Amino acid sequence: MGRVFLVDLDGKIYRCKFCDTSLALADDVLSRSFSCRKGRAYLFENVVNVSVGQEEDRNMMSGIHTVSDVFCCGCGQLLGWKYMIARDKNQKYKEGKVVLERWRIIEDSNEDFNLDERSSDPEYP
Repeated sequence: MGRVFLVDLDGKIYRCKFCDTSLALADDVLSRSFSCRKGRAYLFENVVNVSVGQEEDRNMMSGIHTVSDVFCCGCGQLLGWKYMIARDKNQKYKEGKVVLERWRIIEDSNEDFNLDERSSDPEYP
């Protein structure tokens, strides 16, 4: 197996809680109002340094979706999931987007940036 080259991000970012690998820019958050089994989760437009697992159909709160688990390339930890196919036309905006579970990520060390204080985007549920 070859060496993995990780992407480094500048600015306010989210990192893997387990190995501190950069995952996403704060500007790429689409929604902070998603849920997972252990609480809150955030929908991202773009993420880096993740690998995508096999596709499977899952019955989610918003209906049945084809999703793939996403894992940290730094440590292999499960971080969330990627929406591959949304069957309901009202859910199509999720396709290609990634959900990271809040308890699995940490915020940038910048004191002005706090995951739970930023308002949710009303355009996305």
